[in-house]
Amino acid sequence: MVEISEREPLLRARGVIKDYGGLRAVDGVDLEVMPGEIFALLGPNGAGKTTLIGCITGLVAGFEGSITVAGYDVTRDYRVTRRLVGLVPQELNYDAFFSVGDVVRTQGGYFGVRSDSGRAEELLEAFSLSSKEEANTRWLSGGMKRRLMIVKALMHEPVLLFLDEPTAGVDVELREELWSYVRELRALGTTIVLTTHYIEEAEQLADRVGVIHKGRLRRVATRDELMEEFGRSRLSVELTAPLDDEVFAALAADLDLTRSGDRGLMLTFAPGQGEDGRFVHALVGAGATIASVHTEQSSLEEVFRKMIHDADAQDGAS
Repeated sequence: MVEISEREPLLRARGVIKDYGGLRAVDGVDLEVMPGEIFALLGPNGAGKTTLIGCITGLVAGFEGSITVAGYDVTRDYRVTRRLVGLVPQELNYDAFFSVGDVVRTQGGYFGVRSDSGRAEELLEAFSLSSKEEANTRWLSGGMKRRLMIVKALMHEPVLLFLDEPTAGVDVELREELWSYVRELRALGTTIVLTTHYIEEAEQLADRVGVIHKGRLRRVATRDELMEEFGRSRLSVELTAPLDDEVFAALAADLDLTRSGDRGLMLTFAPGQGEDGRFVHALVGAGATIASVHTEQSSLEEVFRKMIHDADAQDGAS
């Protein structure tokens, strides 16, 4: 039985590099994931998410650097680490001629889980698949197939579960259903690493987010930290009459201010800096009459796009 320390990272990667010929798919990644958290690895297609997961789970060999799970090296101690991790890949990967029950029991057998242990029945019940235990997997709905993949990955009771694009191509209802299962797994003590390019998925589920782009891990932070660092607020003001051009020019000299129609103004500012209060005070002081005010915050998707844009600009300048 492997002991898991709550104070030490369950997953630790140091200087991980993976090349495919002239392509560097993973470029010097350092990463730590703590026990019990949901960590979202966020990035566009081709960013290196799946390759990094492959290095950790043993599907990708020949990488540089080091990766440990619960202190065990994934290369040297692979017999231990592969029992500690579970993987739900992007693709469906079970024998389409097997029944649901046969699929999960066969999977458990690879890890020494006895077919009569009750583990298969327990998981099929938990994921609402008990009624399909004897059904051929070819006749399952898309949602049931996704749930079956999670059941497979959980058969040997991993402490660290990887979900690689788990909701790619599924409808909104199924996505929310799978999110519910992910939260339940975390509540039971499973540490989860989720790779996705759906910003909403990371926003809904993750304790922390890692942004990966062109093989490099650009930033790791909580959602609130990302919003504070990269987010912007927008203040929309509707006036009762058009603002004088000279007054607008004076305000725009010190503020990120644009016009919106004849009587509308849009101020963009960093949260917590007080530009909005000073702007409204200046408008009133200039004799403007405000009809309405509306404020909105950047979404995590806007923050993500800005980070990717900034990374591309930095890469181009270097």
